Amino acid sequence: QVQLVESGGGLVQPGGSLRLSCAASGSFFSIVDMGWYRQPPGKQRELVATISRGDNTNYADSVKGRFTLSRDNGKNTAYLQMNSLKPDDTAVYYCKARIYSNVYFSTDYWGQGTQVTVSS
Repeated sequence: QVQLVESGGGLVQPGGSLRLSCAASGSFFSIVDMGWYRQPPGKQRELVATISRGDNTNYADSVKGRFTLSRDNGKNTAYLQMNSLKPDDTAVYYCKARIYSNVYFSTDYWGQGTQVTVSS
């Protein structure tokens, strides 16, 4: 049973920082792409950032220059460093990973979500 476990959310003041972690556990062959998405209150889920196994990253325009996504393949973990946080960053943040159970078959997995609230 593959699971993605997120941690690191919380309440922070505007201008502050948070670091989210997403760890994959269970039995699998490899993890290809990992990423973070967020769902602000009353809005649809949106892409925040993605990272390939080779560390190629892609960011939403709204977070470029403020957020940094990295991964540790040895620990099957992705990290989202969020700096200069704004109230508009308030959302439930979800981790997503494309995981191969064998050489041929992959599945997209989602974490349970972690709340990030930016408020004074």
